[in-house]
Amino acid sequence: MNLSEEFWENKYKTNKTGWDLGEVSPPLKAYFDQLEDKKIKILIPGGGNSYEAEYLFKNDFKNVFVVDVSKAPLENLKKRIPDFPSSQLIHANFFDLENTFDLIIEQTFFCAINPSLREQYALKMKQLLPKKGKLVGLLFDAKLNENHPPFGGSKKEYLEYFQPYFSVDIFKECYNSYPNRVGMELFIKLEKSF
Repeated sequence: MNLSEEFWENKYKTNKTGWDLGEVSPPLKAYFDQLEDKKIKILIPGGGNSYEAEYLFKNDFKNVFVVDVSKAPLENLKKRIPDFPSSQLIHANFFDLENTFDLIIEQTFFCAINPSLREQYALKMKQLLPKKGKLVGLLFDAKLNENHPPFGGSKKEYLEYFQPYFSVDIFKECYNSYPNRVGMELFIKLEKSF
């Protein structure tokens, strides 16, 4: 299964973006609203149209980076927020990143990549975070598609990928999901343990 730049670019061109809520995800908004240090360096991988980046930027978090393999959503974000620094909109494959970030936000990216890359995803997250760095976000807790994204899974499966590198602060059913995702999401807050 080739989830290439062309695959994702085509999704945006044909408006087949069923994962796109059109607004910041309620659980992530609630998490962002309690963050106090607005200087932290935040990454949103596979950010898509990234309403999360927009929300953070408009709330004075200026050190927000979005990486996506497709140009279209990065251009969409720039159209919505012309002041968003172009240097923080990274057109690249997430697995090629080499920077470090204090906080990485997971929102539909994990379930969009080929499931064969999940172990590599967890390792890459470890590499991109300093000790005590956090991976926070949402994972689908449902059996979804097998031959195209979004790919689902379970808490038990996901923990196998993350526990070697992270201590688990929160990993439970989300209580404030977007209406069409109620009962299908896990909220995670993981801290790099070494």
